[in-house]
Amino acid sequence: MSQPSLVVAERVRRRLRLEHTDPASHPEQARHIAQTEVRRHNDLALQRGEAMIDDEAALIRDVLASVSGFGALQPYLDDPQIEEIWLNGPDRIFVARGGTTQRLDLRLTDAVVRDLVERMLQSTGRRVDVSQPFVDASLPDGSRLHVAIADVVRGSWAVNIRKFLPQHRTLPSLVAQGSVPAHVADLLHRALLEGRSIIVSGATHAGKTTLLGALLASVAEWQRIITVEETFELAVEGPDVVALQGRQASLEGTGEITLRRLVKEALRMRPDRIVVGEVRDAEALDLVLALNTGVPAAGTIHANSAGEALEKLALLPLLADRNIDRAFIAPAIATSIAYVVHCRRDADGSRRVAEVIAPTGEVDGVLIRTTPVYRAGGAA
Repeated sequence: MSQPSLVVAERVRRRLRLEHTDPASHPEQARHIAQTEVRRHNDLALQRGEAMIDDEAALIRDVLASVSGFGALQPYLDDPQIEEIWLNGPDRIFVARGGTTQRLDLRLTDAVVRDLVERMLQSTGRRVDVSQPFVDASLPDGSRLHVAIADVVRGSWAVNIRKFLPQHRTLPSLVAQGSVPAHVADLLHRALLEGRSIIVSGATHAGKTTLLGALLASVAEWQRIITVEETFELAVEGPDVVALQGRQASLEGTGEITLRRLVKEALRMRPDRIVVGEVRDAEALDLVLALNTGVPAAGTIHANSAGEALEKLALLPLLADRNIDRAFIAPAIATSIAYVVHCRRDADGSRRVAEVIAPTGEVDGVLIRTTPVYRAGGAA
């Protein structure tokens, strides 16, 4: 922010405190106060022969973003074309548009970055400090915040804000963008309606969560869906949707709620479908056990191919340190997963479904047999 912005923002903050006005609850009153203070600043500048503010509307936006939003980052959070914002330090700030990276001509200070993070975490009940140097949290608009602080990070704090844009949240919109072929979208939609289980795989930023959220949204009107996530990301809306989120341990080391616990609790909530936002640890065992009871499921998993995703899903339950082996896990997965959908991000930043495979239900030793359903750029 410019020096006039900082001066006016401080005056606005003072008035908001004195008048007990919450800018989030009373935005019009906050805007009126900001307008008054900007005009007052110009009146004083005119009397003193100082430079006046030419673009009052722009300054009012800056001030309101500073006192009620997330400061200099707010315009980028509001921009519907920006998918992600990340800070490698106060003067190294980047955004992603259409999958491509752009460095911003924006410089903050360490103090401003810390203040922004504190404001972002204020409504989440989560914390970041020396004893807990990493944090994942959901912002009010549904964006996911990840923060890593010194001395885990060399130098300044590292901050990532991943947005989930409304234009990508429905299956028809993904088809229109070319992310999913229409016949594949129809196949997966019908599979979900029929109560079958689907896993979405891919690398980081390949569009796994976006595709899973759109698939779930397409059936949310007819199914009771229980979602389980470490941090809310899926944002599925429907008349009978319950979203569960894990919890960090307290300062005393108590009160942690893990994904494993949430999967078990979800089974007691009469689900038509259990959804694990991201399967990456021992919760895979609880998911497989849920599938083995006949409860349809869905989830995402990091992998380089659909086949590798199945292999990983068969290995992760072994991390639960239970007396089980792949001879039990592999057949359970083979008979309960209908499709594995693999997503990829191309060199130009576009995200698309690369392949779909279907387990046949047969296991060769510990290898789950599959049949190809779709492959981008060629026949299945």
